[in-house]
Amino acid sequence: MNFYTKFCAMLSKISLILAVIGLLAVVLCVQWQVIGRYVLNDTPTWAEALALLLVLFVTAFGLAVGVRDAGHIGLESLVVLLPEKWQHRIEILIHGLVGLFGALMVHGGWLWMMAKWNEKKPMMPVPDGIDYLPLVIAGVLIVLFSIEHIIALLRGQVVEPAWN
Repeated sequence: MNFYTKFCAMLSKISLILAVIGLLAVVLCVQWQVIGRYVLNDTPTWAEALALLLVLFVTAFGLAVGVRDAGHIGLESLVVLLPEKWQHRIEILIHGLVGLFGALMVHGGWLWMMAKWNEKKPMMPVPDGIDYLPLVIAGVLIVLFSIEHIIALLRGQVVEPAWN
C-alpha cells in the first residue's frame, strides 16, 4: 500500500468519523429543540438551524466516503457486458467523470461560499456562506478519491474500503 492510498484511507476514516459525530450532534440538536419547546416552553431558535447545517456536513462526508468505497452509481451492470479490455477503460472513465464532478463541486461551492460569506445566518452567529463549505470539502475529497481509484486501476489493484 503506497503513501497516497494510506493518505486517502486516513481521510476516508476521518470523514466517516466526522459524519457519525455530526449525525449524533443532529440528534442532540433536535432533542434539545423538543425539550426546549415542550418541557421548558422556550424554543431554542439556533437548534434547528444548527441541525440543518450539520446535515449538510454529514451528507458531504458520507458522499465522499461513498465515492472512495465505490458506493456511487457506476453503471456497472452495463460495464460487465463489455469485453474485458473495454471494462477497464470504462471504469477509468467513470472515475474520471466522478472526479470531474467533484472538481465542479469545488468550483461552484467555492464561488457561492465566497459570495455569501459576508452575510450572517439569521439564527446563528456564523457566515451564511458556511452552507457551501461542505460542498467544497466533499468535492476535494471526491477528486482525491477518484484519483486514487484511477491509479489503482492502472496498477491493477483494488481500493479497499477504509472501514475494513
